[in-house]
Amino acid sequence: MQYETETRRSLFDSHCHVDDPKFDADIGEVLARMAEHGVTRYAVVGSDMASSRHAIDFAQAHEGAYAVVGIHPHEAKTYQEGDLDTLTKWLQEDKVQAIGEIGLDYYYDLSPRDVQLAVCEKQMQLAYQLDVPVAYHIRDAHQDMIDLMKRQKGKLSGGIIHCFSGSWEIAKEYLKIGFYISFAGPVTFKKAPKLQEAAMNVPLDRLLIETDSPYLSPEPMRGRRNEPTHVRFVAEKIAALRGISTEELARATTENALRAYRIK
Repeated sequence: MQYETETRRSLFDSHCHVDDPKFDADIGEVLARMAEHGVTRYAVVGSDMASSRHAIDFAQAHEGAYAVVGIHPHEAKTYQEGDLDTLTKWLQEDKVQAIGEIGLDYYYDLSPRDVQLAVCEKQMQLAYQLDVPVAYHIRDAHQDMIDLMKRQKGKLSGGIIHCFSGSWEIAKEYLKIGFYISFAGPVTFKKAPKLQEAAMNVPLDRLLIETDSPYLSPEPMRGRRNEPTHVRFVAEKIAALRGISTEELARATTENALRAYRIK
């Protein structure tokens, strides 16, 4: 299978929420800045059923946008029978590329951990049945997630560890299982040596960049609303850490995102 490639600097924000209400007042300006700074493709990611449907509608209305649909661990407690059937239908629609963001979040524990695990596993199984990639949200729960993935060995459909927050040792475990590793704004922070070590060592053909906007603004925009155009700061930081040009980093991560999301 052949994927699109770019010879010029073109950035792919592999995970954002640019359809969030925080952008309602100036979405046209946000999209114009993205085009100006070369953010030509971006994944708009849902966190529950309502936001997933919104992500689809947004992606289908905007060039360069793709949708990811699923139930976030924070929202696992809202899961209802029938949600998997709805997700199945949505994944047949144009520009819907993956299930996500799903996973485990033990930092906030906004849903009971057993519920998070159950809802995550249901969606992993659906991804395998439909043969679509998955975008994973994992916070303070890496060992439980790795154990879950190992239990599902042979029934994983691949995908992305979104907004990676672990060490190089943890990253190696996900790489062994076959995932792409995506870095967001925190990799630019001064007090992030373990994260920066991971960004330096993840193989270039398994590396992605993202904003998770409107959250997690990178330096030098920290403290302000994040937006997809700021993915360039993530690219510049990782390129500097690796001793390569930003253009090379941008080209590699764009090609990786196209592969990860199976965009033809």
